[in-house]
Amino acid sequence: MKTVKEILFDTKKRLRESGDETWGIDADLLVMRALGLTRMQLVTRDTDEVSSENTAALEKLLQKRLSNMPMQYILGSCEFMGLEFKVNENVLIPRPDTEILVEEVLKHRPASALDIGTGSGAIAVSLAKYGVKSVVACDISQKALETAEQNAKNNNVDIKFIKSDLFLNISGKFDAVVSNPPYIVKSVIPTLMPQVKDYEPLTALDGGIDGLDFYRRITADAQNYLNNGGLLAFEIGYDQGESVSALMRENGFTNIGVIKDLAGLDRVVTGIFK
Repeated sequence: MKTVKEILFDTKKRLRESGDETWGIDADLLVMRALGLTRMQLVTRDTDEVSSENTAALEKLLQKRLSNMPMQYILGSCEFMGLEFKVNENVLIPRPDTEILVEEVLKHRPASALDIGTGSGAIAVSLAKYGVKSVVACDISQKALETAEQNAKNNNVDIKFIKSDLFLNISGKFDAVVSNPPYIVKSVIPTLMPQVKDYEPLTALDGGIDGLDFYRRITADAQNYLNNGGLLAFEIGYDQGESVSALMRENGFTNIGVIKDLAGLDRVVTGIFK
């Protein structure tokens, strides 16, 4: 039987040769999961022999990664806003850039918020966890809602989840409406990285012919669900700042701002309803 050190070396070699850009980190995580080791034990127990059962478990995980399955789906979780979230192929994997959207909403200190297209619930759960008293979240996917509900429970927050196509089943008004809607141009989707286009839900990616379908629909109706002075906040694609800002102006929003990410690219658009 091979040792932990030998198994780890082999795993790193196979991932590196496959073109995995994060082969070192990925190998560590896969071996830790398959063998039930902590990061410290990965070093302190490196001479332990690995059983055939654990070797088989590792091979199963490794084959998923070699098939370009995202590590977050393989491990079943990811970190967002300092919180742990369950993820699966029914929901989009929360990205660090989306934290900018959450932070911008929190700056406005809303007492209530509606998260449209909640997916894993990352935005809604984070808002509830960090100060928004009343949060409602909706999604058209029942399976996504089940994942989001579990994440709310795991993070000890109370959120009302509603199955709804955007505002269809929503009632009441809010201090903030927030969304990270599908915004990728339909023709671009086939060119995305395999781990995105082959695994993440298409409904969470496809923004229509110009990528703006959901921004149009949400912006046109949002004022009916916002209190006076309420905030509308979107995550956007790097080249959509001007287009989404224009949609907000056309629908009566003011104080429109475009916030950039750490790479200097447009990432969030906000506007106020008065």
